Parts: sequence; C-alpha cells; structure tokens
Amino acid sequence: MKHLGRHVLAEIWGCDFDVLNDMEKVEQIMVKAALEAGAEVRECVFHKFSPQGISGVVVISESHLAIHTWPELGYAAVDVFTCGEKVDPWDACNYLTNYFNAKKITAQETKRGILPAADSPGGRNL
Repeated sequence: MKHLGRHVLAEIWGCDFDVLNDMEKVEQIMVKAALEAGAEVRECVFHKFSPQGISGVVVISESHLAIHTWPELGYAAVDVFTCGEKVDPWDACNYLTNYFNAKKITAQETKRGILPAADSPGGRNL
C-alpha cells in the first residue's frame, strides 16, 4: 500500500551528558541531522530545562524532528517524521546517534497516511 510518510521513534541511550545538556549543541546537531537526511529546514524551537534537559523541534518542509533529553540518564527520545520519498528518517537517526556519542539505539518505523487501494473501502469513519 502507498503511504504519505515514515515516522521513526527512537530511544537513544548511552549519550554524552554534556552534549544532551547543551541546548545550542543539540539544536545544531538536530538541524544537521535534518540536512544530512535531505530535508529542508524551516524553523526551530528549543527549550532548556533546569537543572538539565532539552526539548526541541526542527520543522522541515517534509514534517519534523523532535527531541526530549534526559542528560542525567544519557537518554534522548527522538522522533523523525518525513513525508515523500526524498528524505530518509533513518539517515537523521543515525546522524543523531553518532553525534550524541550514543552506545545504543532502539527504533521502530511506522508508515503514516496509508492510502487504501482504489477498490478498498478504506478505514473506519468515526
């Protein structure tokens, strides 16, 4: 079946505390991850929490990359949603894993906007 987008949810573990707690560095890495995946960056919003942690989103023409970090645990929760065929969300996840100096990543991909076959009644209306 045809789909509109791919959504990767990633659990990234064993990351460098100093990287995950530096808002400017996290934003820079996230933007570069989007570009490495072939996306077109539109806007970014990031917030630093006290005493630690970062949340942020990179809005791309093809959808978004979002992150929430727990530096004290060496953990980042990441989602990368891309629409179309041009951008590969796995490229962004691999870039993040590398630049966060991560020891482990577990991730799953979900197809979004699955289009029904022409002769199929589609989904259920609520």
